[in-house]
Amino acid sequence: MVYKPAPTVAIVILNWNGQKFLAQFLPSVIAYSAGHLIYVADNHSTDTSILFLQENYPEIKVIQHQQNLGFCEGYNVALRQINADYYVLLNSDIEVTPGWLYPIITLMESDATIAACQPKIKSYQQRTYFEYAGAGGGLLDRLGYPFCRGRIFHSLEKDEGQYNDVFPVFWATGACMFVRAAAYHQSKGLEPAFFAHMEEIDLCWRLQNAGYKIMYCGHSEVYHVGGGTLPASNPRKTYLNFRNGLALLYKNLPAQHFYFTLFNRLLLDWIASIKFLISGQPADSWAVLKAHYAVWQNRSYWQQKRKEQLTPEESHLAGWFKGSIVWEFFIRRKKTYRALESDQFN
Repeated sequence: MVYKPAPTVAIVILNWNGQKFLAQFLPSVIAYSAGHLIYVADNHSTDTSILFLQENYPEIKVIQHQQNLGFCEGYNVALRQINADYYVLLNSDIEVTPGWLYPIITLMESDATIAACQPKIKSYQQRTYFEYAGAGGGLLDRLGYPFCRGRIFHSLEKDEGQYNDVFPVFWATGACMFVRAAAYHQSKGLEPAFFAHMEEIDLCWRLQNAGYKIMYCGHSEVYHVGGGTLPASNPRKTYLNFRNGLALLYKNLPAQHFYFTLFNRLLLDWIASIKFLISGQPADSWAVLKAHYAVWQNRSYWQQKRKEQLTPEESHLAGWFKGSIVWEFFIRRKKTYRALESDQFN
């Protein structure tokens, strides 16, 4: 019998001026992650985060960046310095639960083609409900709109055990992403030009194109505050979401869907911009237009990225919704994943 050593797991928390979250949630991470490495990668915080860690948690390894690198490069630079079989990218505003690591690491160890996985993500404030950033596993519609089992747009389901399963998905949330280190580095990590938002969808799309699986494991759950760095109402967040959403499609769409999808997505984005304006949110309306201009201005970069990546002519990606979630939600009034027709999914 050949002895196989236990895999090494590094839990990596990216921090930027988040001392209050470190104080609140590090105790649960330490208590329920015994025997595993815990790192804090600090994005040049100007609060007292580093001093707090040094005084209260000297056993935690700290990687200090010399500037705010954003979510993507903040993790990329940190993970290049960490040797482990698996990384857990964990937001600082997450409360983990007893036994949260074991089901997912066991699942990933059972199948070498699983590159990334997420647990059930529930709301810290409303603990019986799913949380926006990941819920019961990430999906994507044909126009590039992300949604989740348990969350469509801002409609959140109550957790009644309906997603206590193991299920292939399109994307695993960056709020709590378990990722195989070799696959992460093979894929060159998170897209640095995204800075933050949509980066996990892009990574998971590339991993699927490379032949890997992305999974959801409902046997593990965590609680997420959400909006800890940028609240949903912030125009900067609007800008990043619309810019990165368009760039995501530009980079990864199969050729046969490229022009049709981009045209329709641009049209819907312009409608969203008008809606922001009518609703008295001119800064968000302007953010959408600035986002589109930014993609156009940097089109040579995105064209080069598209050439470098695997974009199969015909794609059969798990968690790909062949319909329009905008149509299903706003016109047909389908508010849950289970209300959608199963034959519309890959």
